[in-house]
Amino acid sequence: MRVLITGATGLVGNEIVKLCREKEILISYLTTSKSKIENNENYKGFYWNPNTGEIDENCFENVDVIIHLAGATIAKRWTKSYKKEILESRVKSTELIYNTLINIEHSVTQIISASAIGVYPDSQTNYYNEDYKTHTEDSFLTKVVHVWEQEVEAFKKLDIAVAKVRIGLVLSEKGGALPQIIKPAKIGLAAAFGTGKQWQSWIHITDLARLFLYILKYHLTGVFNAVAPNAVTNRELTKTVTKILEVPYFMPNIPKFFMKLVLGEMHVLLFDSQRVSSKKIENKGFNFKFNYLEPALVDLL
Repeated sequence: MRVLITGATGLVGNEIVKLCREKEILISYLTTSKSKIENNENYKGFYWNPNTGEIDENCFENVDVIIHLAGATIAKRWTKSYKKEILESRVKSTELIYNTLINIEHSVTQIISASAIGVYPDSQTNYYNEDYKTHTEDSFLTKVVHVWEQEVEAFKKLDIAVAKVRIGLVLSEKGGALPQIIKPAKIGLAAAFGTGKQWQSWIHITDLARLFLYILKYHLTGVFNAVAPNAVTNRELTKTVTKILEVPYFMPNIPKFFMKLVLGEMHVLLFDSQRVSSKKIENKGFNFKFNYLEPALVDLL
């Protein structure tokens, strides 16, 4: 089997590549950086540029499944122009793949696309599953996810099975949120954000990669939340980090207005509350290695 991965050199992509190699799945990958192109039978790189519509059509040769992770990071200040980039990077990359497949002979039977739990509204009481009906006017992230998922839906017209993976807070020692949480903790400045009561639906990077390959293996379709079964509050997350690092937790909570000044609109990533269910993927037989936060953080830290 051969898998084509977009975003293969990113945090999640790297982990999926590692797992594919362990399972002897052949990998082709698309990159916007020509210097990152390798040409081994089990790890082949191809150039693309979604902004200009360039793509090396050879990337689809003998490919059975596409794992689509490409998109500009949301962990960067949301200026008006950068918000446009966040949205367009997802739309243009998806459209480029779709429009290329229309015009060539290919063997692709499935696409598994990254998505995000940012589609669910901020709430401390709701427990969200995949059937929850969201509205594009709820927030900027909700709009991004709606448009993104809609673009991926189009692949059904090509008789390609579609799966969308709504990813929560990814815990990894190599990047993402965790190193940012650890930095202040290590110098004794650990503190929760706002009330600290907002829910954080997290997932260990290993489980996230395993979940993508589980969907691939069993050819699952539809939307799946990629979160561990036990969400925690922001306060609990911060306290667990300090416990494992054996550093104090005594700072007053960081007020919302302060982080809004520092981060602008992006501050919602720290203050929005989403308690999200993992039952759907579990009911399909997937077992998490890391169900609880503390063992997950012990493994990473």
